[in-house]
Amino acid sequence: MVIKCDAVVVGSGSGGGVVAGVLAKSGYRVLVLEKGNYCARSNLSLLEGPSMDDMYLGRGLLATSNMEAMILAGSTVGGGSAINWSASIKTPVHVRNEWSECYDLELFKSKLYEEALNVVCERMGVQSQVKDEGFNNMVLRKGCEELGYPVDNIPRNSSPDHYCGWCCLGCKDGRKKGTSETWLVDLIESGNGTILPGCEAVEVIHNRKKGRDRSTAKGVLFEFIHQDGTKQVCFAKSKVTIVACGAMCTPHLLKKSGLKNPNIGKNLHIHPVVMAWGHFPSGSWPEAEKKSYKGGIMTAMSTVVADFKGSGYGAVIQTPALHPGMFSALMPWVSGSDFKARMSKFSRTAHVFALARDKGSGETHSKTSITYKMDVTDEENLKRGLEKSLRILAAAGAEEIGTHNNKGKTLNVKNVSYHEFECFVREESSRALRDISTPICSAHQMGSCRMGVQAKGSAVNPTGETWEVEGLYVADTSVFPTALGVNPMITVQAIAYCTAQSVLESLRRMKDTCYDI
Repeated sequence: MVIKCDAVVVGSGSGGGVVAGVLAKSGYRVLVLEKGNYCARSNLSLLEGPSMDDMYLGRGLLATSNMEAMILAGSTVGGGSAINWSASIKTPVHVRNEWSECYDLELFKSKLYEEALNVVCERMGVQSQVKDEGFNNMVLRKGCEELGYPVDNIPRNSSPDHYCGWCCLGCKDGRKKGTSETWLVDLIESGNGTILPGCEAVEVIHNRKKGRDRSTAKGVLFEFIHQDGTKQVCFAKSKVTIVACGAMCTPHLLKKSGLKNPNIGKNLHIHPVVMAWGHFPSGSWPEAEKKSYKGGIMTAMSTVVADFKGSGYGAVIQTPALHPGMFSALMPWVSGSDFKARMSKFSRTAHVFALARDKGSGETHSKTSITYKMDVTDEENLKRGLEKSLRILAAAGAEEIGTHNNKGKTLNVKNVSYHEFECFVREESSRALRDISTPICSAHQMGSCRMGVQAKGSAVNPTGETWEVEGLYVADTSVFPTALGVNPMITVQAIAYCTAQSVLESLRRMKDTCYDI
């Protein structure tokens, strides 16, 4: 089967969804291929097991080859935007300056990029108000205020009264405005686009005409699995091809398609995360109806160690979504009775984490094979963040605090002296983080096909087009020149919006081009 279109977009997340919506609204015929399932709001179970199976890459069980980090990435219609935690933070100014000045990418200081940031925020209804804060964020905010640490509201692509807690398993009321509620709606309502879930791209087809330096993209071969389990290979024949499979999968598809640029798959950054926890017994603050799994997942953030010595690198402090399965997987095993006691405290155990803007990097060898090496600087920044996290939990009134290190201790804050508390915090925050004794998590992957001004050090040019194949664009977090340091949804959508403008120019130039290969 052959499907003819102006543009084929592989991936429907924050990158692919934006490009698809922009192109379709401009009058071009767009086909979106999504490897994952379509999980309609009405069908969401909000149960961890089925939701992880249906909506996460590798069913939520991906890890680096050395088990140094656990990887969470979306694989469903809407991609990461369907299961992320709503944080909608614009590209930090110091990062835009770095990418512009150190990497010569003028895009990030341009009027177009400023416009893109505003457009994507408006389309997703990004706002910073919180009507009723959840348990974890109340703890983070109070601890910071008690200690004099900076704490700010996190802009979110949901309404002020969106008191959820389950958005990591899909948003059942649709008030979280991921791409399946925004840009993909634009695609469908334009009458110019179609989304095919359950379709995995096999190869980008491209050929080189005589006398040309580069080959030209002609479309995408993809597999469709029928209900009886049989596979059918189809061809999406297009004028331009946009790959937006995410930083984990895009390099794999490009390599399978014959691209040889050595930067493809390298320079992977993951924003490594370490967590601290604090138990607040029922009857203590916050009020009894507040539970760790309810409320906006991210509404507060501290930058107290985000810019270590003015380097632009450090760690931000935020809160996670942890339901019983993930909670139990992160807690170190001591004994059956200890595990039972920890699980019985689940609903009143707050978590605070440190997320590092990492200098360390890794490589994607296939869509499920990842290597990563944490830099010493990243480890030290995470330790600083972990130290602050423990202090925040204690200052907020936690009765007991600890980390997830398998040799870590716990401390009853109410029954110790100031000296004992200080010794505990120093000891627990100084434990090694690169020896797999502490679970490292990652919900952000980026940089594996980074953007640059020369093919020697990058995989795509400043318009998002690959150096090797004309008409083949990349529009996801893999194009980030470095780690970002904050939640990437707004940045990837803004870059994708800019890439879409370049694709539009290309389509206008080839308006009368035929589809023949």
